[in-house]
This record gives sequence, C-alpha cells and structure tokens, in this order.
Amino acid sequence: METQYICRNHSYQLNEYQCSSSVVKHIKAPVDIVWSLVRRFDQPQKYKPFVSRCTVDGDLKIGSVREVNVKSGLPATTSTERLELLDDQEHILGVKFVGGDHRLKNYSSVITVHPEIIDGRPGTLVIESFVVDVPEGNTQDETCYFVKALISCNLKSLADVSERMAMQCRVDFVNQIRCP
Repeated sequence: METQYICRNHSYQLNEYQCSSSVVKHIKAPVDIVWSLVRRFDQPQKYKPFVSRCTVDGDLKIGSVREVNVKSGLPATTSTERLELLDDQEHILGVKFVGGDHRLKNYSSVITVHPEIIDGRPGTLVIESFVVDVPEGNTQDETCYFVKALISCNLKSLADVSERMAMQCRVDFVNQIRCP
C-alpha cells in the first residue's frame, strides 16, 4: 500500500537543482488521533519539537500563511509557510515555504495519513514527502539527508504524542466502564 500512496500523492517533477524523498512512519494510534494533530496547520508545535511558536492570521484555509519560530540548534530562527492543501476526507496536508531565514528554498511537503491495523489494533501509516532546491555548496545527498532527518524527528514525535493520546483514550474508556 505504501507504494500506491507514494505514487498517488508524493511524486514530484524535479529539475536538476532539486532533491526529493519521502519518509514513512507506522504509528500505533488510530488515524483520527494522528490526523487531529497533523491537520493543525496553526499548531505544528503540538508535535514538531523544533517549533517554539506559530502564529496564523485569519481563518485556517488554503492560502493561509503561518509564521513559525524555530528553536535554537537549527540553522534557522524563522520560517514563513503557506497552506497549499488541506483535505480532511483524504487526510492530506500540503505546505510550501515562502520565506524565512533558512536555506530551504522552494521547499514543499505533503503529508498523508492512512488507517492500518498494527498488532490487531487501529493504527496509522503516515507518509511525508518533500521537494526542495539544493543550496549552493551542498549536494543532493546532503540536502536530502538533512531534510529526511528533520522529518524523521517530527514523525517520531508525532508517533509519541499520538500514542500517548491513544493510551489515555483507552484508559479513560476503561475507567468509564468501571465508574458509572
């Protein structure tokens, strides 16, 4: 199934100065919990560990722009990002970087969230892909490695937060059964 999802939503036309890749993560939490975090374009700090603050003016809709403050330790402090795609039916979010003090020029990403069964329980397959210009002085491999490392860290954090939320939901459900 991963290959089908990647072909459908994560394919890019590259020029010679760009690189692209995708990262896959299996999360032991239901798709509704995972999507509730991913779809919050206005609150990426809920699961992205490198985001310290985010502000969005106006309604959350296609074309909305967010200003993201990045925690120290990365080669950036701000990023301006536009919501390109938000599909609650298909669970697809697309973002494009339109400014900031980072080296990720013409960066676009798509994240898709798909239900699956993991160890007999509802789980989620998450795929995040990107395309970005290779900065001068870097190779395609270096650029892809850096971006994939950031995405992997974000998806690990997404898994941790989602799985804690799913566990809390199960505990709350059991407590409701025992406590009328």
